[in-house]
Amino acid sequence: MAGTHSDGGFGGVAPGRQAQNARGTGGERWGAAWAAMFGVFVLVVAEQLPIGLLIQISPDLGVTEGTAGLSVTVPSIVAGVAALLVPLVVGKLDRRVLLVALMALMTAANAASWLAPTFEVLLLSRVFVGVAIGGFWAIGGGIAVRLVSAANVPKATSIIFAGVAAANVLGVPLGTILGTGLGWRLAFAALGVAALVALLWLIGLLPPLSAQTPVRPRMLASQLRNKGVALGLIATLLSVTGHFAAFTFVGPILRDIAGLSASAVGPVLLIYGLLGLGGNFAAGALLGRGVPAVVFSILAVTTVALGLLPAVGLQPVSGVLLLFLWGLFFGGLSVSMQTWMIKAAPTAVEGATSLWVGVWNLSIGLGALAGGVVIHTLSLESTVWIAAALALAAALLVATTRSLKETVPPATGTVEAVEAVEAR
Repeated sequence: MAGTHSDGGFGGVAPGRQAQNARGTGGERWGAAWAAMFGVFVLVVAEQLPIGLLIQISPDLGVTEGTAGLSVTVPSIVAGVAALLVPLVVGKLDRRVLLVALMALMTAANAASWLAPTFEVLLLSRVFVGVAIGGFWAIGGGIAVRLVSAANVPKATSIIFAGVAAANVLGVPLGTILGTGLGWRLAFAALGVAALVALLWLIGLLPPLSAQTPVRPRMLASQLRNKGVALGLIATLLSVTGHFAAFTFVGPILRDIAGLSASAVGPVLLIYGLLGLGGNFAAGALLGRGVPAVVFSILAVTTVALGLLPAVGLQPVSGVLLLFLWGLFFGGLSVSMQTWMIKAAPTAVEGATSLWVGVWNLSIGLGALAGGVVIHTLSLESTVWIAAALALAAALLVATTRSLKETVPPATGTVEAVEAVEAR
């Protein structure tokens, strides 16, 4: 409970100091949480936007669609690396300054994409998009403990990660609509404007966030020895790789397995994304009852939905219902795994989060690559089976987790994260 101090390796914090640290000096910072949410939304949309624009980018810049697909793969890989390196490089830099700078970089990178005269310039701009994605998510994903009181951390975290779910709703459909109606360049220009809005919002509402424990290479290495963190990273690798192995090809899956018409795919994916947004908030509301149990439920139901899809989802109705079940539960995974990391490493939140964001983004690229290889060598159905098998493996791994108590010596600082964990 808040205000009590167990001896689970976290140390004690005075109740009066808890309120001061968790809320800063201006009360609950809900506006800052929503600003961070919109920033995350812009970043994830930026990562996915070219998926809906490949048909326009390819002929305009004189490259094949496969080559144009690098505009998605490259930023995902760069984001995975940046999530690890940015926290190491910035040291004690105020996190408010860092988040604002990364959003400014995102704004400039999208302007460069809009004006890119060649594919090489476009790809270079996408490298900087990847840096912004990885750095912002690694730092911004864990700031809920700095914005609100301990009891409200799960809610604030779910708000921030609603940006991921909302982007999954709008990312690809938005790119397709804007690309068709306005052209791919104006789609990037519109995203640049959205990034500018996020930048101004962050400047206006984000409080100073001093770095209490700078991330060092030794800290990252020590977190790999933290059993809770290591299990969370492996579960993330398995589940996210499996998800994107299948979801990257969700259009062909709906068309060729479920028999859905091409015109219905867009609206179905929009509903899928809305359900994922609902799943995000539902998971956030339940996490206080036990993080491993929530994660296990998400992965177990995802396994069932994916496993049944090639077998019984052979008609539009059954196929779409299974897709919706998949979307509803998987939508809660990002907020759940972020909370897992906070609870497993309460005194090294930035280190654990940077590792997790790196694994998440690398898994996106790995999943898309693996899915394409499986389709080419085996079949579309095999991709879904493999996705189900990976989700099952992750669920079984999570089922072995009984406690997320820190298993490495805690670093100093990050008092707010400690209190957030103790409040659960």
